[in-house]
Amino acid sequence: MTMNSNNIPSFSDCFADLLCDEDAGNLIEDHHEPPEYCSSSSSSSVLEFPVDIEDSIAGFVEGEAEYVPRFNYPARFHSRSLDASARRDSITWILKVHAVFGFQPLTAYLSVNYMDRFLASRVLPVASEWALQLLAVTCLSLAAKMEEAEVPRLGNLQMESTKFIFDASSVQRMEFLILGALDWRLRSVTPFNFIDYFAYKVDPTCTFTGLLVSKATQIILSIITDVSFLDYRPSSVAAAAIISAAHEIPSLSLDLNAGNAVEWCRGLRKDSILSCYQLIQKKLLVNVVGKRASPPKVLPQLRVRPHENSTTDSGDSTPSCSSPSSIIKRRKLNSP
Repeated sequence: MTMNSNNIPSFSDCFADLLCDEDAGNLIEDHHEPPEYCSSSSSSSVLEFPVDIEDSIAGFVEGEAEYVPRFNYPARFHSRSLDASARRDSITWILKVHAVFGFQPLTAYLSVNYMDRFLASRVLPVASEWALQLLAVTCLSLAAKMEEAEVPRLGNLQMESTKFIFDASSVQRMEFLILGALDWRLRSVTPFNFIDYFAYKVDPTCTFTGLLVSKATQIILSIITDVSFLDYRPSSVAAAAIISAAHEIPSLSLDLNAGNAVEWCRGLRKDSILSCYQLIQKKLLVNVVGKRASPPKVLPQLRVRPHENSTTDSGDSTPSCSSPSSIIKRRKLNSP
């Protein structure tokens, strides 16, 4: 297998390994999965935790490093070896589809987590817009299969402002590539493993826990497009988001800071939580003061199918494309 200058396997090298015999059941079997805890819905007036909840949360903190991109991933955006704007556009599309279908917040976050972990360990073809879009579509499809009770058809999933439309065969092949890069570990530790418990720590009476979790969730989804937050672990993001949410509720904001947050669970880092909180406040201020939402850009759609005799030796190989207009013309020619 050839490597680039960063010792990262190229997309084309891995593409040859897509056709394999893995059992789809491995999607949900993870021998390295993080510990779990159960709580009632965040909208409930009372949160219920098992007696060993503190140990479980500490286990999440201890194991979260295994479910984030490798340490040099954020630096590659700062050095522009990776395109931050292309990543942002892909995540914006994921969030748009997430809203259209009413997916859970965790589905959107997992999609981005899969995409980042893949990009940290694999290299897409240079200047291939279709490859990044295929990655985004496939990551969202995998996350939806993991978290949603009902998963839309692949065609419907791609109808929201996409330039290319990929057939099931292309997406399935990409799924195997992603699963290989992630070592089949889809049960990631995310900020959503922490926010219910952190909300309870802020408000033990459970008077505002539902509101806290809701506001913190909005904050978390609003910052995932920004590469600056890749420097922070999920526990720090969750703590900073809960503090930010609490400061919007006057009854809870008194004397609440990063110094208090480190007492919620062992393993939390005050400097990381404080830095993340400050960055969140800066981003929220920018959003309030000057950011205006632009209308969604509707792009022409191209259907993408793999070549029947395509080779996998070159990174320049791309699935074949056809525009909707050409499809209509062929239908007219073939009609009686």
